[in-house]
Amino acid sequence: MIYIILSICCSVFVSVLLKLAKRYNIDTRQAIMWNYSMAALLTYLIYDPVWPAFEGSLFPAYIVLGILLPSLFLVLALSVRYTGIVKTDIAQRLSLFIPVLAAFFFFGEAHSILKTAGIAFAFLAIICSVPWQKNDQNSRSYWKYPMTVFVGMGVIDILFKQIAKTDSIAFTTSLFVVFILAFTVSALFLSYLFFVRKLKFTWINVVCGWILGVANFGNILFYLKAHQSLAEQPSLVFSAMNIGVIVLGSLVGVLVFKEKLTKLNYVGLVLAIFAIIFIVSAR
Repeated sequence: MIYIILSICCSVFVSVLLKLAKRYNIDTRQAIMWNYSMAALLTYLIYDPVWPAFEGSLFPAYIVLGILLPSLFLVLALSVRYTGIVKTDIAQRLSLFIPVLAAFFFFGEAHSILKTAGIAFAFLAIICSVPWQKNDQNSRSYWKYPMTVFVGMGVIDILFKQIAKTDSIAFTTSLFVVFILAFTVSALFLSYLFFVRKLKFTWINVVCGWILGVANFGNILFYLKAHQSLAEQPSLVFSAMNIGVIVLGSLVGVLVFKEKLTKLNYVGLVLAIFAIIFIVSAR
């Protein structure tokens, strides 16, 4: 269980770092780019991946992930800034709703009462987590950030599952390639900002990006180790990870950052936990 706990802490720590970025004037665009350089370096040092002879079928997945990961990370930063850690973490973890639906409609997986109940709870949790308050300035315009995180994370999950099914290339090797591509895409985007938009380079963004990269990689490393140590109980790892992130993220958001939640938002939090329990139990 220690690996699950460490993975949960790293995941929530990423959200905390993104939350603190605004307070300390950190440019998240630069930090996110350098995050992928550190994640790629750590993957190389720990897993020593061999540059593979790629299968043509994986090229589209690699390219889409290389573009989608840094793009979604920027949206994630905006979601944490404007809607808070609690709602962002709920959106991230409920993204499993999308691959489950894909399994039903595109891969012919059989329906079950538990999965159907989980999907229903997930749908209700999303509705309850959206900021509907009319008296909260601009709150209703920020629903797009957690919803984009929700959809984007679901697509990423499907693509990673596709990569994981390929036995000829180790998953960690694929992960290394994806990190390199994500860093390259981010570097191209920032080159435009540096040379055309005259964005100022500062070393503090590099350092913060590397710290973010350590946390981001730690989340993945400990999650993989948890699955290795509990190989016979994958549903335990999956449910504990997702529920743990929602609970710890909610505690940090409410107690440390004083995020305000309505009664409806708390209902959504509880429904999110039930949704994950039902969906994972049906696996």
